Formats: sequence, structure tokens, C-alpha cells
Amino acid sequence: MTLDFIFSTIKKIIDVALVWFVLYYIFKNIRNNVKMSLLFKGIIFILIIKVFSDWLGLVTIGLLLEYVIMWGPLALIIIFQPEIRNVLEQIGKTQLLGRHKILTVSEREKLVHEITAAVEYLKKARIGALIVIERDVSLRDYIERAKKIYADISSELIISIFFPNNPLHDGGIIIQGDRVSCAGAVFPTSVEMKIVKRLGTRHRAALGISEETDCISIIVSEETGRVSIATNGELNYNLTIDDFSEILLDELKPKSDIITSEEIEGGNDDETE
Repeated sequence: MTLDFIFSTIKKIIDVALVWFVLYYIFKNIRNNVKMSLLFKGIIFILIIKVFSDWLGLVTIGLLLEYVIMWGPLALIIIFQPEIRNVLEQIGKTQLLGRHKILTVSEREKLVHEITAAVEYLKKARIGALIVIERDVSLRDYIERAKKIYADISSELIISIFFPNNPLHDGGIIIQGDRVSCAGAVFPTSVEMKIVKRLGTRHRAALGISEETDCISIIVSEETGRVSIATNGELNYNLTIDDFSEILLDELKPKSDIITSEEIEGGNDDETE
């Protein structure tokens, strides 16, 4: 085995790894964007029909699909320019090593406890609120345009921000890890036609940011006091506090289990039960 052969093999491995790396992040960000996911499914559907038309010898539909495939990319770039731009922006925003801080079990439970306590108070008092929790896709652009806080999470802080007559209560807050990064954040509103018309601006903003990123959006309705959670462009509407807490805790779980010394100690306690 010569040195040139070893270098050639290493270069091929790096080449293939880079291709898979790029494809992984492209597909990951397409999955996090609802509109681009639907577009991608449409392209796959057209390709499948094209394969079947060629196999069955369907000349007319095959010819039409050839024109679609030939001129389709140019049409897609023009029609879906905003969505393509959003995906490219998300690739740039995505943190390569995952979320900026991996929360331990106790930190996740404390975060859920503080948010749930605040949401329960806001629900009873019918105080409107929009809470957005960052995950893998960075929300830095929205934080930069909002009022910086960078304070430890607490139910009292959340309640005080959304309390009526507070200058920051109209916008949303962004939580990174276990800290409130900013308040008064403004998010893009969803244009999804399926949204019930009686839902207000907060719900549309929550859905809008959840369509563009992988964040968790929490909404408390000012008119009805109803609590909802939006993720991946879907809205879980009118949740009970128990259901809200359960869904939030489940959504905050890391995608891959990372064992810490604290979790090991907690696991020993669980085994004795």
C-alpha cells in the first residue's frame, strides 16, 4: 500500500463526507420549513409520476413532465424565491453543534416549571403572551431587533414582562437555554389559509416563526385565556395546563440522549422505585 493510495483514499472519504454533510443540513432545514417541505414533496411526486409514465409508455403525460422537469427549476426559483432564501438563511443560522446549551434533566424540569407557573397565572388573569423557545435554528436576528435582557428564567420575570402597561408586553420573549434573552421581539406572521380567522396576531406570529424555524412557540390568548403551543407550523390549541406542561417537556427533550453525571445519579433513583 503506497502513500499516494492512502492520500487518494482519504481524499475520497472527505469528498463523500462533505457531500453527505451538505445534503444532511439541506434536508434538515427543509424539514424545519413547512412550505419548503411541501415543495419538496411535490417535486418527489412529479418525479415518481415521470418514472411510471416512462415505464408504462404514456407518451403524452411523459412529454408534459419532460417540459416541467426542464423548465421547472427556473420557475421554482422565481416563484419560491422567499422560501429558498429562508432555507439558505436557516442553514447559515443553524448551530453546527446543536442548541447553544444542552439542558440537564433538572434544568429542563425547572424551565418547564417556571414557564408553566407563568402561563397558568397569565391564563387565569387573561393576560396575552407570546413565548418563543429557541432550539437548533438560531433566533439571533430577532433577538438583535428586540430589547436585550439575558436574565435567568423565572415565572415572576415572565409575568412582569407581559403585565398590562409594560412597554414590552406587546411583543414576544425569546428563551435560549434556561435564560430569557430578550423581550418585545417581533416575528413574521403566518399566511396559512387554514388558520381559523378568529385567531389573533399572537397565534399567527407563533405559527409564522414555527414555520421558518424549529422553535417552540407558546401563546396565551388575551381574550379567552386559552393556552396553545405551535411547532413545525402546527398549532396545539386550547390546552389544559397539564397537557401544556407535558407537551413542553417532551418538546424540550434532546434529540439524542446525552448522559451526564447528574442524570446517572437520577437514573439510580429511578431504578429503585
